[in-house]
Amino acid sequence: MVEEEPDGGPGLKAELEAILMVVDEPAGEAHLASVLERPRAEVAAALRELSGEYTAQGRGFDLRLVAGGWRFYSRAECAPAVERFVLDGQQARLTQAALETLAVVAYRQPVSRSRVSAVRGVNCDGVMRTLVQRGLVEEAGSEPETGAILYRTTNYFLERMGLRGLDGLPELAPFLPEVDDVEAESLEGTMIAEAVAAAAVQAAGGSGEADRAAPDR
Repeated sequence: MVEEEPDGGPGLKAELEAILMVVDEPAGEAHLASVLERPRAEVAAALRELSGEYTAQGRGFDLRLVAGGWRFYSRAECAPAVERFVLDGQQARLTQAALETLAVVAYRQPVSRSRVSAVRGVNCDGVMRTLVQRGLVEEAGSEPETGAILYRTTNYFLERMGLRGLDGLPELAPFLPEVDDVEAESLEGTMIAEAVAAAAVQAAGGSGEADRAAPDR
């Protein structure tokens, strides 16, 4: 059994839970052990104990070892409730944050989440997951230098925007000249996001979708 920290710290299990709450792909035991500076055997034992505890407590989520790594999943018995929630969410209109994020992806694709966050000036991980879930954005390989997952818009995005292709998106020049020369982390980064979002709305207006704010399926 994994012992708790004697100094009152969060403890290994708590640290593992915190990390696994934010991973996008299954996290390997070796990687987790390296990050937490713990022996791999200790980390592996803690993960298995957590998984067993969640099952014994009847939690709505499960911790599973899949594809060589650990990740949280909804428990199978809760699938009907999750499905109803997801399908209900697909009928909702996109928020302003989602529209801006979608617009940045449309103009900068393929682009990583960190780059989109830098342009918008806020973390967009949750919004990106929503866009992927609703079929407007999809993974497009990884960045050679960093290994970060890249994203692009889908054919469904073009369908909802009434576009034959990405070349149908309006030019950004009327909104903000020399966009690529602006530092994303600066004040101009916010201006880029606003300009990109405005351009996307303009494209939607040209296809009769503006009043629906690019609704999902």
